Amino acid sequence: MIPGPFTYHRPDSVADAVKLLVKLGDEARALAGGHSLIPMMKLRLATPDHLVDLAGIDVLKRIARDGDRIVIGAMTTQHELLASETIASALPILREAALLIADPQVRYRGTVGGNVANGDPGNDMPALMLTLGADYTLQGPDGSRSVAASEFYQGAYFTALEPSEILTSVSIPVPPAGHGYAYEKLKRKIGDYATAAAAVVLTMAGGKVATCSIGLTNLAETALLAEGAAQAVIGATLDDASLKKAAEAARAIMSPAGDGRGPPEYRKHVGGIMVERALKRAAAVAR
Repeated sequence: MIPGPFTYHRPDSVADAVKLLVKLGDEARALAGGHSLIPMMKLRLATPDHLVDLAGIDVLKRIARDGDRIVIGAMTTQHELLASETIASALPILREAALLIADPQVRYRGTVGGNVANGDPGNDMPALMLTLGADYTLQGPDGSRSVAASEFYQGAYFTALEPSEILTSVSIPVPPAGHGYAYEKLKRKIGDYATAAAAVVLTMAGGKVATCSIGLTNLAETALLAEGAAQAVIGATLDDASLKKAAEAARAIMSPAGDGRGPPEYRKHVGGIMVERALKRAAAVAR
């Protein structure tokens, strides 16, 4: 449970952090909150020779409204999300989800950027970002680029992030006023990863679903955008038949692994239930 030896670096700008990652190459890892990397180092599953700590880069710590979008710096903590009036008013589903991440100690250190950039299918924020249509800004030796969250996740712990690149911010379009939202998460105990979870953002018109987006957590190698499930309820009143149709469409794209949280069949079953619950609660919020 003791990490191997490493050299610690604490740059004070993104440019300096990128230069360090370029110079040190494969032997360096960027450190955000550390809740994924440090345990892996303690188990010797990761043995970087250099840690580049991003905590000293002030520009990465911000929550700001930019027109019709909310920009969140990568080193913003989950606790800061919870304390933000901007998030509470414009993106309340992020606040709801952050309250379900681990415990207060973890939320004081865990960062939004670390949660979305790690590529861990059990992390909660990736499914939220897919559901909300977020874009990620990545900065590397060749400058910065924007990648849609829907194109970022390629497999478990594999993302579009190139070597020596840093995810610096997340940009999220503000949903329309009166939208409904819900994040339903089933877990074995407080602080655990999801056995299955579903995020829903929708709008209602005339008692029927007008727009809908559904994201799934820990039900495949990556977070999933359940487009078929969302289409199944558009134009519907969310009666039992349309809810079951949406749940089945969501289950059709799930491929969870069997683990201590249950076999694949069980996790797919409860995954569909999370979709139904999230749709019903989101619709109630919108109404």
